[in-house]
Amino acid sequence: MSQNQALLHQESQGLAPASRIKFFNVVLKSGKGAILTDADNRDYIDLLSSASSTNTGHAHPHVVHAIQEQATRLIQYTPAYFATEPEIELVKRLTALAPIAGPVKVAFGNSGSDANDAIIKFARAYTGRQNVVSFTGAYHGSTYGSITTSAVSLNMARKIGPLLPGVVKVPFPSHWDRLPNETEAEFCDRMFAAFKQPFETYLPADETALVEIEAIQGDGGFCKAPARYLDQVYTFCQEHGILFAVDEVNQGLGRSGTMWSIDHFPNVHPDLIAVGKSIASGLPLSAVLGRAEVMDALAAPGNVYTTAGNPVTTAAANATLDVINDEHLVERSARLGKTARQFFLDLRKQYPFIGDVRIYGLNGGIDVVDPETKQPDAIAASMLITRLLELGVLMITVRGNVLRFQPPLVIPEQTLQQAFQIIETACADLQAGRIAKPDHQIGW
Repeated sequence: MSQNQALLHQESQGLAPASRIKFFNVVLKSGKGAILTDADNRDYIDLLSSASSTNTGHAHPHVVHAIQEQATRLIQYTPAYFATEPEIELVKRLTALAPIAGPVKVAFGNSGSDANDAIIKFARAYTGRQNVVSFTGAYHGSTYGSITTSAVSLNMARKIGPLLPGVVKVPFPSHWDRLPNETEAEFCDRMFAAFKQPFETYLPADETALVEIEAIQGDGGFCKAPARYLDQVYTFCQEHGILFAVDEVNQGLGRSGTMWSIDHFPNVHPDLIAVGKSIASGLPLSAVLGRAEVMDALAAPGNVYTTAGNPVTTAAANATLDVINDEHLVERSARLGKTARQFFLDLRKQYPFIGDVRIYGLNGGIDVVDPETKQPDAIAASMLITRLLELGVLMITVRGNVLRFQPPLVIPEQTLQQAFQIIETACADLQAGRIAKPDHQIGW
């Protein structure tokens, strides 16, 4: 029995099945940059970045040093009662970086989930309204508020209701729903009509506090909302006094080739954004950034947590922002994202099971489809990622058939090219029938 298998057997005796989405029988031991090492001392090129929570790579020296240095001075004292120097510094830096017009304030949390919960709290407090609108295909988190606004998996609702009241979901304008021969303008107008339908039939706009969206959906399949559509929704919110929020947990901090995913939409200026995952290079820290008057609407202890914004996590976050700035990771993501996009487009020409390609920075989704019907092929996608793991590349799927491409933004170009070569090999193996079918679809 391998060390991976032995450790997983130990864990299986006590770990609840709801705690992990099942992909591979791997126990990760260490990581450096874009390389992961498992318990059997096998190396993998990481194309997942811990679900986009390690944009600066694994064990970046500057981040490690900041964590170690702060840990020698003060690991924890609750920010609910007292400020610390790294937290004060981070407040200044985040509010300056926010893609929000006017004065900005910040509130800290422990995860993207509670950041999205907090957005609901602040929006309801500021507007005095109850209702919240989110989108199909959304993934906002697993706390009760964020899991209610999510709509990417039935297991995020099954057996755990009733969920948060006052939440209405509308269709996200994903490319899969575009009709044959429909222009983008026609598609946007049709989807905007679907967005407005609740407001015209049962959802009073003047009782709606918030619309929250992922400008680029992550777990929903890496779909970017069309600019025309997002402009229409934002304008509707402005006209009706509804706050507009963007979930930047997955797509922020350089992931999409801009600092924030909403930067792809110059006409849209959110009232609130949720930040998490990579803000502290994977340490448990999140933040809500919002217009100052909105953030001032809620009083303590309406959104305090014992460890949120503690000295070690905020020190890590300051170091993370240093790395993003000093190593030009936003620009790097945009540049290498163009290389990645061209690679996958070329791959699509060679292999008929590669469908639509959506790459925004070092970030995106690649559809695996049946070559004849062009319908999603989750089994083939499972076969591909299984073969990739055997060849030394860690990649997973979302929506069953969508390859998730999110390498660390620090990945060396040579390593990225090596990953591409391995992906080509796996595709050739799939085409030639050299990969065994799994007993079942793995992953989501």
